[in-house]
Amino acid sequence: MAEPTTGTTPASSPASANGSQHAFIELKNVCKRFGSQQVLLNINLTLQHGETLCIIGPSGEGKTVTLKHIIGLIKPDSGEIYVDGVHVNRLKEREMAPIRKKVSMLFQGAALFDNLTVEQNVAFPLLEHGVRDRAEIDSRVRAALQAVDLDEHRHKFPTALSGGMRKRTGIARAIIDHSECILYDEPNSGLDPIGSDIIDQMILRMQRRYNITSIIVTHDMRSVFKIANRVAMLYRGEIRFLGTPQELRDSPDQVVQDFINGHSDITG
Repeated sequence: MAEPTTGTTPASSPASANGSQHAFIELKNVCKRFGSQQVLLNINLTLQHGETLCIIGPSGEGKTVTLKHIIGLIKPDSGEIYVDGVHVNRLKEREMAPIRKKVSMLFQGAALFDNLTVEQNVAFPLLEHGVRDRAEIDSRVRAALQAVDLDEHRHKFPTALSGGMRKRTGIARAIIDHSECILYDEPNSGLDPIGSDIIDQMILRMQRRYNITSIIVTHDMRSVFKIANRVAMLYRGEIRFLGTPQELRDSPDQVVQDFINGHSDITG
């Protein structure tokens, strides 16, 4: 298989304490096997602050598994994972709190607590991290809900929300603790085209307003071409393509073209 195309990245990168430059998120030769299935094979990815990467590929190719590696929910069999210069897979579970404050994950169903209101769901990370000042909590909750256009729904319970509103609540919860990166697991799934576009707009807004780094697992190609700076395609455990959205459109790889155009080789 040909080497994946490498796209451009932002010119600037964050400086570490000693003045050297390092990527915000970096995966080096990450491998993961579940039983006899090789899910990830020598995955290499680098993201700078403020970059938006979409991860695409057929179902079952390790896209969500990749996100869970970054946030430490899964450990690789081999390879290295760094978040802001910290070697994540060397950390014990009790040492992961600072990483999970920097990197939040929006799960596919938003993972809201149905017995808590919208504002209580959004405030939850603050309470977990020891914030007790009620005025500060209320101020930060309101700011987060206003950022996703949900302030007027703050007293509702999740069961009273649409699917898109639940996901926007999840975004508000992810940004309230000043996360620098959000990992999105299929944020457009189950939404109609308008609801899907609203989520795309929210992701773009978070990037522009807060310079948030975003990694989005998605099957929605319209979304990919709208929000991504770069795109990685996973196929049979490896990165089949890595580049800009325009390079994705122009890729000569037939596997890539079949995927982005929704073509299968099944006939009859």
